Amino acid sequence: MSHTSATQRKTIKDIMKAKGHHKLVCLTAYTAPIAQMLDEHCDLLLVGDSVGMVLHGLPDTTAVTLDMMIMHGKAVMRGSQNALVVVDMPFGSFEESPQAAYRNALRVMQETGCQAVKLEYNSAAPETIRFLVDRGIPVVAHIGLRPQYLHVEGGYKVAGKSEESRKEQLECARQVADAGAFCVVVEGTKDEVAREISDSVPIPTIGIGASVDCDGQILVTDDMLGMFDKTPKFVRKYAELKSQIEQGVKSFANDVRREQFPAENETY
Repeated sequence: MSHTSATQRKTIKDIMKAKGHHKLVCLTAYTAPIAQMLDEHCDLLLVGDSVGMVLHGLPDTTAVTLDMMIMHGKAVMRGSQNALVVVDMPFGSFEESPQAAYRNALRVMQETGCQAVKLEYNSAAPETIRFLVDRGIPVVAHIGLRPQYLHVEGGYKVAGKSEESRKEQLECARQVADAGAFCVVVEGTKDEVAREISDSVPIPTIGIGASVDCDGQILVTDDMLGMFDKTPKFVRKYAELKSQIEQGVKSFANDVRREQFPAENETY
């Protein structure tokens, strides 16, 4: 028996067709409740390895495991029905070989039900992307500033500042597009270079700390909603949830200590 859902989840073709027509709205999600709130407004939800820093208190993304990504991927899939869901391949899960990347990406796809995986660029990335796509696993590539490589690069470095770096990023973008990635995240890249990348590849570019001329934009949702005091330069805060949460907790604590909670209408 066939079953047609009342809501049609966006497809990879939908994302690709957006280039040159409308901007793609993308945000990170790690839990079902947040995914449910974002879903109506987003074309793409990324279960980012940033979850390690945002929810688990890790200093960077390199300690995030495949099991963590799968757990959060399942939650986001349960909480969404509209946006295309992409799950990050964490550090160490795809670099060894295309075969190892395939085994891990297959597990992510099968256990979460997500539509695609994302992996950060390295010299072997084009071969790995082609290997995955040829075997039915859609891939979003990630170029520019690569958080998983902060130890190699000595920190979070803006890409495209020199002519050499500009050419390198353009070549990376062309390589991942030629290999079959359907979309590419461009992070922490000089505005004019990100613009040139967007103009030079046939697949959509998703900017984070890059040009407004990218085909879409993504932010870490918790940064955008003001959950942290310190955020990167490229974050615009659309809410101040940290202060609101702190005020709510303070009011609750005061009411408990003054025996003003629970009231008669809040008990059985």
